[in-house]
Amino acid sequence: MCSIDLIFSSDSPDMTCALASNLSKLLKPGDVVLLSGNVGAGKTHFARCVIQASLIQHEDVPSPTYTLVQTYQAQTGEIWHSDLYRLSDLSEIEELGLLQAFSDAICLVEWPDRLGECAPPSALYVTLEPDPSEDARIIRMTSSDASWAHRLKGLSHV
Repeated sequence: MCSIDLIFSSDSPDMTCALASNLSKLLKPGDVVLLSGNVGAGKTHFARCVIQASLIQHEDVPSPTYTLVQTYQAQTGEIWHSDLYRLSDLSEIEELGLLQAFSDAICLVEWPDRLGECAPPSALYVTLEPDPSEDARIIRMTSSDASWAHRLKGLSHV
C-alpha cells in the first residue's frame, strides 16, 4: 500500500519543469527519485529541471545515457543523475557507487527497473506518461515511505 500517490497533469515541457523545480526544493541528501516511463516520456527533462533548479552555479546537464552517472554539486549537497538503460548486470550498480550514493546524495535514477532488489524502499517513484496532446504528460508520484506524504503536501507545478 502506498503512503503517497499524487497525480499531476502537465500541458507542456515548461509545466513539467516547474513541477520538477518545485520538487527540487524538497529534496535532501539520502533521497532517491526513481524516474520511469517509455523512451521520450520526459525522464531526462524532468531530472535536468530538478538538477538545474538545485545547482549553485548554472551548468549544462547532459543525459547520462552513455556515462551511466553524472554528478553535480547542489546547494544541499551532491546530486547523482544516473541512466541505467544500458546496465548489463546488477554488479555494475555497486561498481558505479550508486548504493553508497543512495545514502549520501540526492539520486535521480532513470530506468529504475534495472535496480531490481537494490531499489531503496524509501524511494519516491515518478512515472511520466504521454497524454493525448503532443507535449502533455501525466506525472504520478508514489512511495510507500510515509515521510513523502508530509514532504510533498502542497507540491504543485504552478
